[in-house]
Amino acid sequence: MTVTRNALRKWEKVRAFALGLPGATEEFPWGESVVKVNGKVFVFLGVADGSHPLGVTVKLRDQTAHAHALASPGAEPAGYGLGKAGWVRVPLEEQGAPPAELLGDWVEESYRTIAPKRLIAELDGR
Repeated sequence: MTVTRNALRKWEKVRAFALGLPGATEEFPWGESVVKVNGKVFVFLGVADGSHPLGVTVKLRDQTAHAHALASPGAEPAGYGLGKAGWVRVPLEEQGAPPAELLGDWVEESYRTIAPKRLIAELDGR
């Protein structure tokens, strides 16, 4: 499986954006990249080595954002029961996949549902 350069660029932008949020740290449980705040995952990034399709998984409580994300080509509720809690997996290699800026908005929305109030205040103060 080959990763498209465009999808990889989007993935790298989303990863950099997520890691730039207050208190964000990257960890590799299960050999996949996740970004956490306060010890809790707010975005699953998977792997960028071409062994699996590139995508991001975010938690969207806002109904409009959730519906918009699910309308993306190939998007689906996240597995392992996470979809019931608002998690959506958005593939990056599909034709018409969302742009990095929109993915960043969704990552921020996911961050805001997970992060403690003091870190959200820090983000809002930027």
